[in-house]
Amino acid sequence: MKENILQGKTYDFALRIVKVYKYLCEEKKEYTLSKQLLRSGTSIGSNLEEAIGSISKKEFRAKVFISYKEARETNYWIRLMKDSDYLQSDMAESLLDDLSEILKILGATLKTLSK
Repeated sequence: MKENILQGKTYDFALRIVKVYKYLCEEKKEYTLSKQLLRSGTSIGSNLEEAIGSISKKEFRAKVFISYKEARETNYWIRLMKDSDYLQSDMAESLLDDLSEILKILGATLKTLSK
């Protein structure tokens, strides 16, 4: 099955988040905030996958909206980790750039679905 662009971006982002989680646990010995980041950062793509499997437009929109909310939460955790010096600025900015693109696509999708 061929993935759409957003599926690919959210999957690649989730892989990056898993690697950041491992880095935070192994190198920074940080286990609490990093778990929140792992949960929300991987949830973006998993909820999108559920949306694709939806049986109705209403269910599809609800799952895309959850993906959007998880992406917003992830944005918060990345900024917090950067500002508390758990993540290097360049690493955080790279993640935030990818996340911004995902948020734009999810936002545009929600806007289209609302019409």
